[in-house]
Amino acid sequence: MPIVLGAIADDFTGATDLANTLVSEGMRVVQIIGVPGPDATYGDADAVVVALKSRTAPVKDAIAESLDALKWLQAEGAEQILFKYCSTFDSTQQGNIGPVADALREAMGCEIALICPAFPKNGRTVYNGVLFVGEQPLAESPMKDHPLTPMRDSNLMRLMQAQSSGKVGLIPAPVVQQGPDAIRTRFAALTAEGISYAVVDALNEDDLRVIGKAAADHKLITGGSGIALGLPDNFRARGQITLGQDTALSATAGRTLILAGSCSAATRTQLAQAKAKWPHAKVDIDKVAAGRDVVAELIHWALAQPAGSPVIIYGSADPKEVAAIQNRYGVAASGKMMEDTIGALALRLADAGFHRLVVAGGETSGAVVSALEIKTLKIGREIAPGVPWTQAMGSRPITLALKSGNFGQPSFFEDALRIVP
Repeated sequence: MPIVLGAIADDFTGATDLANTLVSEGMRVVQIIGVPGPDATYGDADAVVVALKSRTAPVKDAIAESLDALKWLQAEGAEQILFKYCSTFDSTQQGNIGPVADALREAMGCEIALICPAFPKNGRTVYNGVLFVGEQPLAESPMKDHPLTPMRDSNLMRLMQAQSSGKVGLIPAPVVQQGPDAIRTRFAALTAEGISYAVVDALNEDDLRVIGKAAADHKLITGGSGIALGLPDNFRARGQITLGQDTALSATAGRTLILAGSCSAATRTQLAQAKAKWPHAKVDIDKVAAGRDVVAELIHWALAQPAGSPVIIYGSADPKEVAAIQNRYGVAASGKMMEDTIGALALRLADAGFHRLVVAGGETSGAVVSALEIKTLKIGREIAPGVPWTQAMGSRPITLALKSGNFGQPSFFEDALRIVP
């Protein structure tokens, strides 16, 4: 059967976040890593989430990959496309959210597309077009110091206007709270004004469900995973989906490895708590840059740790340390050294029997999944809002939790291992 919903996610953790939301709302979902090839399969899935590593890629590459994913999803029957980006609207001034949205909107012939990164369960809300992280506007949150995508403006209309070729308007909270018909009327009015993107306020999950219902006939939707809450009901009302997905995963034998590359405040707090319990070692970028075989050293160390204990290897650091490393080696080069090192560690330790991986950070997760050459993931039980266990669908017996750096409570790593498949 053809899929009814196709999603294009700009990083791997965001893709699992979205897939988790759709599964929790009763859809059968498969996550495919990278632009699907001609041999890609998805079984009886209602929705396919294509996970790209395009958030910080060169703009031209991000556009090209997103358009290739769009063509594949449309060929497989997807009636609606969701372009999924982070709930903190992570992007540089040059993109990639605006340019990719422009390319998708043009390719699909859409007059207007909504913008809504809200994810209330994790404290992301939108009010009067301003994105909040908890009680703080985005630009006053720890995201202001993100090493790759520092966010220095909280106004989604300004952010999108600076990146995209279209005009940006607002559907404010009072309109949303009047219900789907009021939202549709506002969409129509903005379209008549020549507006290409509508930032939609959302303060809670009820708002997101109302917005989803109002957007039932939209060909293109853009936002965080929260915007997907209301979409399955639209397909269910049309009789296009019926059965949900079994989230039980196969039992995974082997050891547990925690890999953390995110430098977010949330991940650093989680690491501090986990390091007090379990053996841990840090990736030293200065040693990597000097040509030391850091991978071999860390593998030797990991294999020497008690077999019954999780092992933590991390590159996470505070903003001052990250800035100093970037000053020494450059932003791109230092990031690549970290990703290459963690990817190599994941591959070699998986071959050595570490078959259960918890990975923190979008870029880090991309490096790990790419190194392991995983193509398709089954979505399992939720660990925390936006973070499920997943399992590679293939010959390699790997179970993974791919965590956005900002997600999860301080006890996230312990929580993950308490409900491990």
